[in-house]
Amino acid sequence: MTTHHFDVLIIGSGLAGLTAALKLAPTHRVAVVTKRGISDGSSNWAQGGIAAVLAEGDSYASHVDDTLVAGAGLCDLEATQFTVENAPAAIAWLQELGVPFSTENGELHLTREGGHTHRRIVHATDATGAAVQATLSSLARKTPGITFFENHMLVDLITDAKLPGQQHGTATQRCHGAYVLDVDRDEVETFSAPHTILATGGAGKVYLYTTNPDTATGDGIAAGWRAGCRVGNMEFIQFHPTCLYHPHVKNFLITEAVRGEGGQLKLPPHLGGHRFMPDHDPRAELAPRDIVARAIDYEMKKHGLDCVHLDISHKSPEFLKEHFPNILARCAELGIDITKEPIPVVPAAHYTCGGVVTDLAGRTDIEGLYAVGETTCTGLHGANRLASNSLVECMVFAQAAVKAIHTATTTSRPEIPLWDASRVTDADEQVVISHNWDELRRFMWDYVGIVRTNKRLERAAHRIALLQGEIQEFYAQFHVTRDLLELRNLVQVADLIVMSAMLRRESRGLHYSRDYPDKLPEARPTILVPPAR
Repeated sequence: MTTHHFDVLIIGSGLAGLTAALKLAPTHRVAVVTKRGISDGSSNWAQGGIAAVLAEGDSYASHVDDTLVAGAGLCDLEATQFTVENAPAAIAWLQELGVPFSTENGELHLTREGGHTHRRIVHATDATGAAVQATLSSLARKTPGITFFENHMLVDLITDAKLPGQQHGTATQRCHGAYVLDVDRDEVETFSAPHTILATGGAGKVYLYTTNPDTATGDGIAAGWRAGCRVGNMEFIQFHPTCLYHPHVKNFLITEAVRGEGGQLKLPPHLGGHRFMPDHDPRAELAPRDIVARAIDYEMKKHGLDCVHLDISHKSPEFLKEHFPNILARCAELGIDITKEPIPVVPAAHYTCGGVVTDLAGRTDIEGLYAVGETTCTGLHGANRLASNSLVECMVFAQAAVKAIHTATTTSRPEIPLWDASRVTDADEQVVISHNWDELRRFMWDYVGIVRTNKRLERAAHRIALLQGEIQEFYAQFHVTRDLLELRNLVQVADLIVMSAMLRRESRGLHYSRDYPDKLPEARPTILVPPAR
């Protein structure tokens, strides 16, 4: 069995993880653990951009206001102000690193997206995440002090409770690293570090339809919960209104910026091609995502549709080629000419607004454990994330966590027991995992989707309890695999989502309940506290 010793262990290689790694590397020995390739996470898929106050006439107050409105009154004001005020510096840092942002007349080109009252979205055409990820990945690979461990998956965090003679429920819980599965060698390794950062992204794969990559299985959220961290606002799952609907393609997102630049949502031609968003909200296509997603869901159910249409063909081909080259090309490959015809779209699970509760320095409830990015609940997103606030949150809170690590008191390294590998592989394990994975994602889509009811949530909770029993039996008796670990995490995250949804007896932001259609006078976060083990 292998034991690695580092100053900082970062789990996840998206924008949050790489930002922290690059900023820590000059002074710390950093391990970056990522369960597939370095660029296989959600950051690489982000099309729209990064929100920051840079335009004349815009203001921090306006950006804060827009965030609070989109968050349906549930955003933490201090976290929102902290993020907004640090956003321009984060953009400047990316520019210094050479990220090729789109420009116009020598200045950053700023676009506008739903929920924003000003143009403040910095972007690299329609592939911002890929441009940022490519720049940071290349730089990080060349940086002394950063060691990458690809195809390595988090099994569990190592806290005091896992050490000999220690008790889980003590007030001095500290994280000492993690057990990590080396997928290629099929062996669980020990990573020892006085500081650990969870940057594993969200949990979109808990749903049948999602814009997320296959890596989005809620690993950090589930591991943080199991280790004893509070989790907040898990009922708020953002469904992106416009995912490409096509039988041969999954997960292809049609960026918010298409609507920001004039794209219109319409019913199919056999229903008259009616533009329906003005019927639902005076802001039409520029309404926040939760409103747009519910409107599409309503129209699809009302008319028995498989999809609706997003039409931007009234813009010139030159405009579309300049602003949306990747969408133009991908749709063309599939026989859709967006210069002449609309794009078929459906809502899909897109962003996890809740997660591991942190403070403004990215600190969790466990000493030595930090969390940044979509894994967290910082209070910024409230009941609904404002478009393009996520990438900037990754950078701002990664920087804050780095600052906290620099000032943290170093501790002695305890002796960590090696992983117990005295288990055997069950020949039938994989088929059971595959079946349970499919079942989970389908009932979560049907019962815990865009519109919810008490009865649906109760059914989901019942199914989750049965699955948890089966999965825990596998985990206790058989050799761990990436598929088993991902399913274990997804079921845990599904349980947290359903528990949170059942506690919220109102409709607010992304959580819409037919049994409680009204909004309560006071906005309160949903904070779940793990049971003492």
